[in-house]
Amino acid sequence: MQVRRIRREKKKPNPRILKRMVRRLGVVFAGITVLFVVLIGRLMYIEHTSGSKYEKIVLSQLEYDSSTIPYKRGDIVDSKGTVLATSVDVYNVILDAKLLNGDEANREYTIENVARSFAEVEEEDVKKALDERPDAQYIVLAKKVSYEEMSAFQELADETVKVTDASGKEVAHKITGIWFEKEYDRVYPYGKLAASLLGFVSAGNNGVLGLENQFNDTLNGINGRSYGYLNTDNNLEKTVVEPENGKTIVTTIDTNIQSIVEKEIRMWNKAFASDGSLGSHNTACLVMDPSSGRILAMANYPTFDLDDPWNLEHIYSQQQLDEMDPEQELDALNHLWQNFCVSSTYEPGSTAKPFTVATGLETGTLRGDETYFCDGYEEISGYKIHCVNRNGHGMETVEGALMDSCNDALMQMSYVIGGDNFAEYQEIFGFGQKTNIDLPGEARTDTLIFNKDNMSTINLATNSFGQNFNTTMVQLASAFASLVNGGKLYQPYVVDRIQDEAGNIIYDREPVIEKLTISKETGDQMKGYLRSVVKEGTGSIAGVRGYDLGGKTGTAQKVPRSEGNYLVSFIGYAPQDNPKVLIYTIIDTPNTPDQPHSSYAQTITHNILIQILPYLNIETIKEPEDSNTIADRLPYVKQ
Repeated sequence: MQVRRIRREKKKPNPRILKRMVRRLGVVFAGITVLFVVLIGRLMYIEHTSGSKYEKIVLSQLEYDSSTIPYKRGDIVDSKGTVLATSVDVYNVILDAKLLNGDEANREYTIENVARSFAEVEEEDVKKALDERPDAQYIVLAKKVSYEEMSAFQELADETVKVTDASGKEVAHKITGIWFEKEYDRVYPYGKLAASLLGFVSAGNNGVLGLENQFNDTLNGINGRSYGYLNTDNNLEKTVVEPENGKTIVTTIDTNIQSIVEKEIRMWNKAFASDGSLGSHNTACLVMDPSSGRILAMANYPTFDLDDPWNLEHIYSQQQLDEMDPEQELDALNHLWQNFCVSSTYEPGSTAKPFTVATGLETGTLRGDETYFCDGYEEISGYKIHCVNRNGHGMETVEGALMDSCNDALMQMSYVIGGDNFAEYQEIFGFGQKTNIDLPGEARTDTLIFNKDNMSTINLATNSFGQNFNTTMVQLASAFASLVNGGKLYQPYVVDRIQDEAGNIIYDREPVIEKLTISKETGDQMKGYLRSVVKEGTGSIAGVRGYDLGGKTGTAQKVPRSEGNYLVSFIGYAPQDNPKVLIYTIIDTPNTPDQPHSSYAQTITHNILIQILPYLNIETIKEPEDSNTIADRLPYVKQ
């Protein structure tokens, strides 16, 4: 039988299919390559941006021991580097009960020495902690002991003491089971100085009031951490992430000027205090550079101790404190803590008159050569609005009206100026607007002034001499500075720069001109009038012999309009031609039966100026021998 062999031919692959497969493999390979590149890039990015974060997570999972390394809150210093607020090292005394209980030979020796070294630690308390929590490794025995106490104890702990017991055997003793936890305590080297401006710090490094509050995030840093863990070889590995300390705030405040200002307002209040009452409800003083808006000093009375801000004993008697309920006590604290210069509103009185005159001169409704007859009052809508001199000043010029602080003449000027012009220039001078000073709690005054729509004749008349509208000290001082510096309304500020602990400048403040208020010509005319107020008018008490000053007095009758409810003030500047310092002093409700005298505020101002003008190297002038300008220190005496 014949068998045929069938030969099968081998089928050749299709070249088109092969090419397609190669292309697909290439695409897959390229895709995988791209994914690997993206993955590697992502890992590199995570390592760069969040490496420490994930390192902490890993370390926490392998944790053997970890502890926080606290940051140091930044300092607050004055313009010359004097430290006003800082943080110092303090230490918590920690007991490791488990360790000490396991070292019977050194237990009594350690207890005796820790109790002897730290005043707040009692032997019985240590023994009780050891017995009640025998396995605890973290028991706080004392808080915030000083560096000196800690280091003295540490020296003792580093020593091994050999003693002979009752049997004559020599025994070695060493302190064990005690360690220290570092913290920082906020301190204020000058106590009460600039208290409401600086503010203080509560638990958790939270700033309360002032710069401590306004720049809380800047002053605070970031805690570090120390991690200890066992690696796969059972060896202890340690990683330390150093803390990032807070930034330093460099202020515009001059400690010397601030100290002088606070001393003088304190002395005045001491002289006027009686029968358990303060010398005034509030006394405040602000000193600034009118050509930049820099605040050189800002002070209030009554005030408080920054190292003990909740203590009222230095202001109130024990009997008064015993009679206070919790709400009254809180009100008293808020009164002490407030920054009157920024947070309180009031009717300014006659210190507003220069703005009325400047408005008239700038709008052309006044020339400066007008005259007005003062008969002691103006009658508007059936109301008699009196001048400070109820018998009348007689004929007054524009300059004379400011020198004599004549309400009647100012009201007559306001009729010519008109409500629209007056309201417009109040806005130009910044009244009714926040100055945006770099301090918390600036009061709003936008609802406390009149505008073009509600500026009636009687409102215009009373506003012209500083009644019936409200302002703040920092607002009026900034506006007044524009009258004497050529018309520049500067934004006031107290922080000059911010720097890190290495001294590198993070932020550097430049003066900011908010707007132009008046022309230089109007400003020069106004300075001439204000100079006459101090030389020959109501502001003569504030003058200092040898210095060319200008300024304006103020006596405002508060609401309710009654006797014994006045706010008296003085605002001035020096020198006349190129003002370098502006001072504004207010006494709110002097503790005296005869209140309406700006001389109280002038006396404080005078006693400040005779000290700070030489210190600031303000140029002097030669005055005639018969000059009435006061040279010496004035006593603080009730009228």
